[in-house]
Amino acid sequence: MAELVRAPSVPSLAGLEEELTCSICLSLFENPVTTPCGHNFCGPCLDVLWSGLLAGFSCPQCRAGFQRRPELQKNTVLCRVVEQFQSSQPAGPAEAKRGWDESRSEVACDSCLEAAAARTCLTCMASFCLEHLRPHQESPAFRDHALCPPLRDLPRRKCPEHNKLLEFFCREHASCICCVCLVSHRTCLAGPLQEAKAEKESQLKNRLTELYNQSEKASLALDEVRVLQRQTSETAARKMDLLRSEFLEIKALIEEEENKAMKKVEEEEKRVCDKFDYVHNVLGKKKNEIQVIRDQIEMALTEDDDITFLKKAATLPQTSTKNVFIPRIDLDQNLIHTIYQGAFSLKEIVKRTVNQPQEKKMEAGGQSSPSVEEKANPQWKPKAFQINPSNKLSASGRKAMGSRDKRKPAKSAPNTANPGATSLESFLTKSREELLEYAAKITLDFNTAHNKVLLSDRNTKMSVSETPQKYNPHPQRFTYCSQVLGFQCFKRGIHYWEVELQRNNFCGIGICYGSMERQGADSRLGRNSSSWCIEWFNSKISAWHNDLEKCLPNTKATKIGVLLNYEGGFVIFLGVGEKHNLIYKFRAQFTEALCPAFWVFSSGTVLSLCQLK
Repeated sequence: MAELVRAPSVPSLAGLEEELTCSICLSLFENPVTTPCGHNFCGPCLDVLWSGLLAGFSCPQCRAGFQRRPELQKNTVLCRVVEQFQSSQPAGPAEAKRGWDESRSEVACDSCLEAAAARTCLTCMASFCLEHLRPHQESPAFRDHALCPPLRDLPRRKCPEHNKLLEFFCREHASCICCVCLVSHRTCLAGPLQEAKAEKESQLKNRLTELYNQSEKASLALDEVRVLQRQTSETAARKMDLLRSEFLEIKALIEEEENKAMKKVEEEEKRVCDKFDYVHNVLGKKKNEIQVIRDQIEMALTEDDDITFLKKAATLPQTSTKNVFIPRIDLDQNLIHTIYQGAFSLKEIVKRTVNQPQEKKMEAGGQSSPSVEEKANPQWKPKAFQINPSNKLSASGRKAMGSRDKRKPAKSAPNTANPGATSLESFLTKSREELLEYAAKITLDFNTAHNKVLLSDRNTKMSVSETPQKYNPHPQRFTYCSQVLGFQCFKRGIHYWEVELQRNNFCGIGICYGSMERQGADSRLGRNSSSWCIEWFNSKISAWHNDLEKCLPNTKATKIGVLLNYEGGFVIFLGVGEKHNLIYKFRAQFTEALCPAFWVFSSGTVLSLCQLK
């Protein structure tokens, strides 16, 4: 009767099962607690989910974050509702958690096949109505039979092989077995279904908790990535602002130097023009005086009376017979040249700084970065742009810049109007007489010679000096390797020169840009991207460019010819003899003026520039 009384309340509570289910373990609430955001969970589930966390606490359902772990209180009202719901279910708590919908469905009695079954006997494997269930309730013979609510899928609970109830679970084969199958699975780990289900539920709950933790960590990682991305964008924006301000300062410094230079030239122009104005005024007055005297003479010549004429002639003023003198007035060429050289030096400094490799820029920036005191001083300027306010160079500087201005590329042959059209292969078949049409007169630049390089024969011969030479300091001088450049530089055309070798065991011949480094290991010929050379090292001959070496076959030639085709983009090294012998050829797209370059190392090594006719 008690079951019949509770039966009508089941439909009214059936819809509450979903609301009374924990979203973490998917089971009815156990010691339910409420979070500050209003959601309910099992107390043990939240303890497992938040275990090990020091921060980043959030609601598993709405993801609401909490600065610290909330102090949760037991929801007593919800706890009583869960207990009432569990007591209203026709099956026990374990069966209620299974959520068997079959217990609420009508199953036909296996005896009469008409009335609805009230119970299912798991021993008889049959369902019985109240009438046919009476023997199980009254007879002692059925006392040990297990009864449960009516089940529709009885065949699914039988072993298909032995027709016995599936009561055990084999963990190794992950299958349900009967008591007869247990014999064949005696070496396996097998146990009752209820224990296997409880164990599997525990595993799934732990896995679900791990997944929740991983999901929380993934959410935190996503947020961190976005924060890092935003920080990177902000840092890049700040750096671009700093770069923009630095370049604006550089432009302002250059414009300031430009304005100073222009102002000095304008002042010199005004000074000279003022002198011209003064001379013009003096000459104008002189012209007016001459015109007055001329008019008086003409008037005297019109007089017919002799006495009157002689009186007028005697009173005429005496005039100078000298020609008009125009004083020499010109701009101060020394001042103009000094101003120009200051601008030229600034341009060279900027060009070297811009063309410097990025790694060296960073090293130079780390070595010469301004101190806090220098940055605080508004008069501070980068060292690369510290120009003498008077725009005056030292005597050695003027001499160096003057010598640089005197450099002129050698004249190319008349038939080189379009030198780029001549292919490399065509030069390899030319005779020496034909190559001499492109001959260039080369001399050595005194200001680039290393202090161990001795120049002689009007700067056409170089050798290694036993004692260092006392050369004056110069920004173009090599300080690392015993090298020297040719005085001439070429930015167009085809040019040919020859070098004679004596004891060619440690020497090199090549070409390089004028902007090549003068200090450090990178200043050696062929060890950078700004030079090309062939090198003799004992009996070994190598071609070098951009610090890459290519070994070459040995040659007995003691005179080397170098042919440069600037527009054609190649330079050829030839062994000069009865028949030209190709030593090596480089191809490149030249972008700056090229200078002949030479390296001598061992004592006794002599390189001589041949004077070609």
